[in-house]
Amino acid sequence: MISEPASTERWTAWDSFVEKTPETGFMQSSWWVEFRNYCGFENFGITLTDGNDIVGGAVVLKYLCSEDRCFYYIQDGPVLPGDPLAAEAVFRAVLEDLEDRRRAEPHVVSHLRIEPRWLSLPGFVSGFRAIPPLADIYLEARDTRCIDLRPSEAAILAQMKPKGRYNIGLARRHGVSIVEDNSEQGLADFQNIYEETATRKGRKAKPPDYFEELMSLLSPARRGSLFFAEYQGMRIATALVVYFGPRATYFFGGSRDIHRQVMAPYLLHFEIMRKARALGHEWYDLWGIAPANEPDHPWQCISVFKAKFGGVEVRLVPTLDYVYDAAAYDCYVAEQRDSGDTGFRDPLPPERTLSPVGGE
Repeated sequence: MISEPASTERWTAWDSFVEKTPETGFMQSSWWVEFRNYCGFENFGITLTDGNDIVGGAVVLKYLCSEDRCFYYIQDGPVLPGDPLAAEAVFRAVLEDLEDRRRAEPHVVSHLRIEPRWLSLPGFVSGFRAIPPLADIYLEARDTRCIDLRPSEAAILAQMKPKGRYNIGLARRHGVSIVEDNSEQGLADFQNIYEETATRKGRKAKPPDYFEELMSLLSPARRGSLFFAEYQGMRIATALVVYFGPRATYFFGGSRDIHRQVMAPYLLHFEIMRKARALGHEWYDLWGIAPANEPDHPWQCISVFKAKFGGVEVRLVPTLDYVYDAAAYDCYVAEQRDSGDTGFRDPLPPERTLSPVGGE
């Protein structure tokens, strides 16, 4: 077991291991950790090996809630072997290492939060609390829709709902075009469309430096890209896509409230699928959808839109908390409740925020 900040060599080995493990995702990668460091998180790694081969582990984020309290956060993990017995051994080893570290921490650790890509809860996992979507800002979507990109383009279109196929064709007939642009202008155009969408939907938008930093890590290494749907010389819809392992993920995006009749977002996502398929990715992950059997959920409209692309719903186990210190955890929950701010992908800490931004 290795439990310490990783060297460049170890990061390379870890990234290679994680990219080949479908049951995890880009939030266990070195570049995502670098981005989270920018957002105010510290980190450490737990790596378990069999000889020279990595068999499992986790990148663990640490966030200071106050001068004396923090929590641990494992996104897209921990990463476990496929064999159930080996998975249990790795999971217990990770928890034991975290317990040793917690006891040595100068801060009180309120809880451990994990978001593994499990479709069901393994029998060896106990003592965790299920956290519902939108409970606070330090969590990610657990329900998504994924499109299988391995069939032919014709087959991908055929498995869509008729309205989805029709709207893709309609956008083409209207002359909508799709472009990829990771330049400074592209980033500015993305931010403008994203903020306009945020305001329309009554949500708080990320500040520009959030996406500047994110794209500085994605674009040069071809880990992701910005796409736009253009109509009559205007960019009216956008998507920020992350490439990692077998999946291309629609991570952020938006559309303007004009020219909606040309159905630009439909063609936008289909062309992203075509690009991801050409790059060798096997799935297009449309990210968050509403939980099952919640017709009044705030994401219901976007879920209906995404459903028109067909694919399969993926219902991962909920965000899970293991409470280390009950009093500190109660403080954390109270602070999140009192902030009145719920959603996904933590905000930048105050010193990182460039300026107040109107809601998303």
